[in-house]
This record gives sequence, structure tokens and C-alpha cells, in this order.
Amino acid sequence: MLTVLRDQGQCWVRAAGTSSGSSAGSREQLQDHVDSCNNGSQKASNKDRRDSSAMEMVKTPCHASSQQLCVTARCFEVLCIYCQSGHIEEPYVSITKKRQMPKNGLSEEIEKEVGQAEGKMFTHRSAFSRASVIQAFLGSAPQLTLQLYISTLQQDITVGRSVCMLLSLLSIVYGALRCNILAIKIKYDEYDVKVKPLAYVCIFLWRSFEIATRVIVLVLFTSVLKAWVVLVILINFFSFFLYPWILFWCSGSPFPENIEKALSRVGTTIVLCFLTLLYAGINMFCWSAVQLKINSPDLISKSQNWYRLLVYYMLRFIENSFLLLMWYLYKTDIYMYVCAPLLILKLLIGYCTAILFMLVFYQFFHPCKKLFSSSVSESFQRWLKCICCHCRWQKSSDSVGKTDVRSSGDRDETPSSSKISSMPSQILNADDLCSA
Repeated sequence: MLTVLRDQGQCWVRAAGTSSGSSAGSREQLQDHVDSCNNGSQKASNKDRRDSSAMEMVKTPCHASSQQLCVTARCFEVLCIYCQSGHIEEPYVSITKKRQMPKNGLSEEIEKEVGQAEGKMFTHRSAFSRASVIQAFLGSAPQLTLQLYISTLQQDITVGRSVCMLLSLLSIVYGALRCNILAIKIKYDEYDVKVKPLAYVCIFLWRSFEIATRVIVLVLFTSVLKAWVVLVILINFFSFFLYPWILFWCSGSPFPENIEKALSRVGTTIVLCFLTLLYAGINMFCWSAVQLKINSPDLISKSQNWYRLLVYYMLRFIENSFLLLMWYLYKTDIYMYVCAPLLILKLLIGYCTAILFMLVFYQFFHPCKKLFSSSVSESFQRWLKCICCHCRWQKSSDSVGKTDVRSSGDRDETPSSSKISSMPSQILNADDLCSA
């Protein structure tokens, strides 16, 4: 049995049960394992980044055969790997390097040995995450909207339907939560990220309020204006579907060819279209924490774009308010016993509550908040200062303008008064001349 030992940054392979006079073939085998282990230790961080990046959503992992298995077979294989992981000695391991969160301005680098069993478990975990996101926004989200729409028209909710709607909502919230965790791991893949339980609770509340209010608004609008909802869906869908492609075309970057070696140019285009389809489906119901960047090798933007986040929630709040206003103006008799203003107020407050939980998460519970250039509170204070400075500057400019107008008016009045006062003197002088 071959095991890997590590001494002062160098990997060595030890053969159990071999004597000093081993054959040339066994020595060559040992040397091959040493070389492979050393290469793995040197390229560990790059491999870990590739595994934890956005290719987690589109790339085929190294364990390609397991990707073709169904869910039941995959679960069975994961269970077998987990049960055998502590009993079978790993033939070789790879070394990964991660940096800890900075403390007092210092960040230490830690190393971890990853065996074959753990690597396969990571592959299966990535597959489960992708499947949960796809199932949530391309399956559960339309199903929840349809079930709530039918219940609204029938004015009746059965126990079975309510259970289905609750499960669909939890599925969507879980998919959105996985997107948040995936975005954090992609943007800070050099660090050992540990998400606390309170962070999960905060994300869960944030996504629950956001998705629930969005679905209810769409259902209310659809129940009174069935034809116009198609226009709303198409505008939302094509806006988010074409946005990554527009940024890619404007950048002038070449077409990405490194997604998968086995894929042709047509296959790569299909994969990218499916990825943008999923991206549009997510943004239809909630904010996609993972931002696509087609011209990037990882297909994901690693920069924290607060401006894009602010614009999204402002536009979404305006859209929800407009849809609720249209529902209020064209509501039918099925809402006879519903207090429409109170319902609108509750939905808007619910959406604002989701934004509040989002701000609390980024301010207090984000696992990498120490790496932010500025916190949420500091950005909010700067925004208020900019607004106050702009208001002061506008008031000062208005006061200066009024002062200029008054001064110009005084200047216009002064010559006219002198002319009026000079006329009697001229008349008197003429009379004096006549009398003389």
C-alpha cells in the first residue's frame, strides 16, 4: 500500500511492506507517485479555484462518469464513499492552500490534504448544488406561481395544495441560498470561508420575504390583466438574458473556448445560452448573487458591484409598485372582501423587510466582511452626505440666483428714478428762462 507523507512542503511516497531491495519497476512507480504528488501540491490552489469557481455550474467535473448517474445512484455512491473513507488508506493526496480571514491586519496561509474520496465527495456536492438551483428556479418557481394563481381564481386552498406551495417556496429559497454561498466562495476563493449559522438564518429570511412578495405581486397582476403579464415576463426575461451577452459584445473579447475541451463551438454556445437562461430565471424572482461575465475564464464576475445591486432593487421595487397599482385599478369582484390598500402596504413592507435583512447580512453576518473596502453603514453615510451636500449646493445656488435677480432689479430701478427726478428740474429751468 502506498501512502503519501509530507515533510517541509515536499511530498514523499512510502510503500508499506516493501524491502530496501525493491525492483526497478516498483521504484519507477514510487517516483511517478512522488512526481504526481509534488505537481499536485504546486498546483493545488489553482485546482481548488477551478473547482470552486463558476465552472461549478457549467463545467463537467473530473469525475465525469458520476455526472451521468441518476439522483438515487448518486446518493448511493456518496454513501458508499463516505462509509469507506475512514477504512481504506488513500493511495495519494493533493495539498490545497487557503488563507484565513485576516486578524489584526494579518492573514495566515493554511494547508490541507485532500484525498480521492474527499475529491469525489466534493464533485457530488457540486452536482447537488447545481441540481438544486436548476430545480428551484426552472421548476419550483413556475409551479408555485401557477398553484397560487389557481388558488386565487378558485378562492380556495386545499391542504395538499398548501403543502405543495410551501415545499415549492422552500425549494426556491434554498436555491437562492445556494447562489449566495456559491457567490461568496467564488469571489473569495483564496480564503477559507466559514459561514455562521446566523448568516444562514439572515439569508433565509432575506430570500423568503423577497421571493414570496414577488410571487404574490405577479399572481395579483396576472389575475386581472392576463394578457399583459406576458409582456412583463418577456421584458424581464430578455433583459436579463441579453445583458451578459451585451456586456460580452461591448468588451470585444474573443469567444470563450476553454469551457470544456470536448465541446465544439456550437456546444459551447448551447451551454452558455443555458447558463444565461438560468441566470434570467433567477433574476425573474430574486437577485442573483452570482453575476455572469462571459469574457472571464471562470464565467463569473468576482468583483462586488454595489451599484448593480442598488439599481436592481430600486427598479424591482418600482416595478412591483406599478404592478400593484395596475391590480388596484383593474381588480375584479373576486377581491370584493379584500382590503386592497392594506394588502398593497403589506406587500411593499414585506419587500422592504427583505432589503433590510439583506443589509443586516452584509453589515454583520457576511463571512468576508473584513475584506470589504467599505461596509454598508459607511456607504450609506457617504450616500447621505452626498445628498446633503447636493441639497446645500442647490440651495446656495438658488439663493445666489435670487440675489443676482434682486441686484439686477435694483440696477434697473435706479436709472428710471433719476430720469423721473430730472424732469421737474428741466421744466423749472424752462419756466425760468421764459420769465427772464
